[in-house]
Amino acid sequence: MDALATVIYAGTKKNLVESGMVVDTPSINGMKVRLVLEFPRSTDPFLKSTLKAAEAAIHYHVSNDVEVEIVTEFKSKPRPEPEKLLPGVKNIVAVSSGKGGVGKSTVSANLAIALAKLGYRVGLLDTDIFGPSIPKMFHVEDVRPYAVEVDGRQLIEPVEQYGVKILSIGFFVSPDTATLWRGGMATSALRQLLADANWGELDYFILDTPPGTSDIHLTLLQTLAITGAIIVSTPQKVALADARKGIDMYRNDKVDVPILGLVENMAWFTPAELPDNRYYIFGKNGCRQLAEEMGCPLLAQIPIVQSICQNGDDGIPAALNSETMTGQMFLSLAQSVVTVVNRRNKEQPPTHRVEAES
Repeated sequence: MDALATVIYAGTKKNLVESGMVVDTPSINGMKVRLVLEFPRSTDPFLKSTLKAAEAAIHYHVSNDVEVEIVTEFKSKPRPEPEKLLPGVKNIVAVSSGKGGVGKSTVSANLAIALAKLGYRVGLLDTDIFGPSIPKMFHVEDVRPYAVEVDGRQLIEPVEQYGVKILSIGFFVSPDTATLWRGGMATSALRQLLADANWGELDYFILDTPPGTSDIHLTLLQTLAITGAIIVSTPQKVALADARKGIDMYRNDKVDVPILGLVENMAWFTPAELPDNRYYIFGKNGCRQLAEEMGCPLLAQIPIVQSICQNGDDGIPAALNSETMTGQMFLSLAQSVVTVVNRRNKEQPPTHRVEAES
């Protein structure tokens, strides 16, 4: 114990004895010593160096002939294997867009709320690490999630708002500061929000994904068996070209995630003073034509309505008021999603995770 008291653990800047890492008294059998060291977690960056230092200290202070055996234990249990991740989640739905600025997060937020209003248990994960918007849309920018202990593991408790469990990197970074992270840091943060959170039992887990096809999408596909994807686009030809790429990403042979359908956002504009008029600012029925071409359903056409944007900025999504026209639209979208997910689960085999290439 005197020898171990000379070894400083970098995680606490104290020695092993003061840090309470020596479990029980080391057992001695002749020239053999067996001791148990407890570390905070299995991924401790100081684990290997600490073990080497402990063995070296015993050889130096006791005898170089001592045979040292060190057993490691961990306070928190390791993350479950990907196959056992989110065991209480029935359906995982990725909401994607090939292009930014088409209203994907607006659709994700309102879809999640509408599903909750239909009586389903819903979770929403904002996977856009560099441009998180869900906290603002749910009016919880100032909320900070806390940790809870579940089965010996410290897990992040999702924020619950409007009947939806939500998590976003936006809860942990300053809204006024750019997130200057390399891809590895972003994917590591995403894995924490997935694997180290107390999502519990959910009927629908909505993933609000970033635009395009990136490391984030690959991480999601390698970590989760996604039930299906919803592609959001405007009817504009430029947006539709990128939507095709999004569809191709999920339909790729190595991925093989079913496309549940398309949502056409900003389909037309109707001014309040001319309620019977429709102005097709970005083109007409572009998503309808793409859906027919790709052989997948058109789940909804959402018009440009000032209240949708205003309510999103105010943190009161349109789906909260099912008596309005826009509220009814998102409720109808949620019902369509339930229908296509049930059909997909009945007619198609479960999706598998994408295996990481070496």
